[in-house]
Amino acid sequence: MAENKIRTIFIGTPTFSIPALKALIADELFEVVAVITQPTKEVGRKKVLTPPPIKVEAEKNNIKVLQPKKIIEEIESIRSLKPDLIVVVAYAQIIPEAILNIPHFGCINIHGSLLPRYRGAAVVQAAIQNYDKQSGVTIMLMDKGLDTGPILSQEAINLEPQETSTTLFEKLSHLGGKLLIPTLKSYIRGEIKPIAQDDSQASYVKTLTKNSFAL
Repeated sequence: MAENKIRTIFIGTPTFSIPALKALIADELFEVVAVITQPTKEVGRKKVLTPPPIKVEAEKNNIKVLQPKKIIEEIESIRSLKPDLIVVVAYAQIIPEAILNIPHFGCINIHGSLLPRYRGAAVVQAAIQNYDKQSGVTIMLMDKGLDTGPILSQEAINLEPQETSTTLFEKLSHLGGKLLIPTLKSYIRGEIKPIAQDDSQASYVKTLTKNSFAL
């Protein structure tokens, strides 16, 4: 499989997901065959139809874009694309188990916290609100739970005294993009053994603001 391109579907929505998509596009091992994102929505007082940031990035690279209201609506389209791998970053919908089971290498998620701390949504805001000294990203193999899948890799960063949700969001976005490709390659080669999360150490963030997504 390593000698052939890895057919990859990318699922994401906000700017947080763009560095990961760019990393996949730039690497010769991966062929991004489609991007799935949220529907285009009206934004602001003038209700201007505004596409998700990841759609704009995909179209720059001539990648097919699907925008279902519910991702299960596209299950046959996903099957027909014959993905070896699905990468999910900040999509804001739960991925049904029927879709998780389609790709040979499974579905991989970049999550904006050091799991099992801060499962769920608005995790960047939670780190700031709780005055955390550290944050980071986790790359995990998705299962049917909410951010409960086994961990493939993690990387931590120290928070600055004046850190804000905006600055941390940007840092974690780029950190996830940097960590993604080496993690995927090691996982595909069988060099990474997924590590189960310690559920006794888990915490959840339930609040979702209009500027945050499930990471």
